[in-house]
Amino acid sequence: MSIYLDSKSVVIVQGITGREGLYHASRMREYGTKVAGGVTPGKGGQTVDKFPVFDTVSEAKQQTGADVSIIFVPPPFAADAILEAADAGIALVACITEGIPVHDMLKAVASLPPGARLIGPNCPGLVSPGEALVGIMPGHVFSRGDVGVVSRSGTLTYEIVDLLTRAGIGQSTCVGIGGDPIIGTVFVDCLRAFEKDPATAAVVLVGEIGGTDEEDAASLLTRGEFSKPVVAFIGGRSAPEGKRMGHAGAIVSGSSGTAQAKVAAFERAGVKVADSPAHIPDLISKVLRPAPHP
Repeated sequence: MSIYLDSKSVVIVQGITGREGLYHASRMREYGTKVAGGVTPGKGGQTVDKFPVFDTVSEAKQQTGADVSIIFVPPPFAADAILEAADAGIALVACITEGIPVHDMLKAVASLPPGARLIGPNCPGLVSPGEALVGIMPGHVFSRGDVGVVSRSGTLTYEIVDLLTRAGIGQSTCVGIGGDPIIGTVFVDCLRAFEKDPATAAVVLVGEIGGTDEEDAASLLTRGEFSKPVVAFIGGRSAPEGKRMGHAGAIVSGSSGTAQAKVAAFERAGVKVADSPAHIPDLISKVLRPAPHP
């Protein structure tokens, strides 16, 4: 099993006639994802690289039965694209677009209908190895297994997954939740989904400076609401105060959002925190297969 995405998922690409949308639609199809077509208003009826193009998400869903949409739409229109997909009954919406105005995302997240899940924006997507890939992640670094991965970082996710794969540690689902201040799915949401997934035995959580998502996840663990082992890594430990590093959400203000505070919160929750990505495979191996008592 997996969370959010599996081999039965049917995907449409909003913005499929753009360069990035078409390139990644083809890559997802090559991975084995069921990409049924795409949406570009005003270009319905066309075909690009054998993908049918529809004018609206509602039409695409009706014609293809899609339950997942991935968004490659420019920032001024991306929030509307998210809501169009959700209002059409798409259950999972992944938004790759970065630079969406915060005010637009506040309205979009507040307006999501019940039952719709948004991953992102400013995220790399998600992968259930061997089943489906939705996003811009390099599929060849992933391998099927029982370790869930959830991360605020894109490229750091690829690095850590590659390290896990090389160590013979496969993944159940890898979710890049995105690094913007306003996102649809946070660490706590993913942990709750992994808790219910019988195919996930442990989780690697990759955080970074800024915000309180990591502290919220640590609180969930402290309350005993997650029963599986977790290994964490926090990026940005050397970032100077008040300077944004990488993602729009990765900014430290005073004592809020510091790497030190996040590490301390996880350690209080009994979570092993890796000093570098290279240490993660060893730590996850130990929590999956603890040493026997003498």
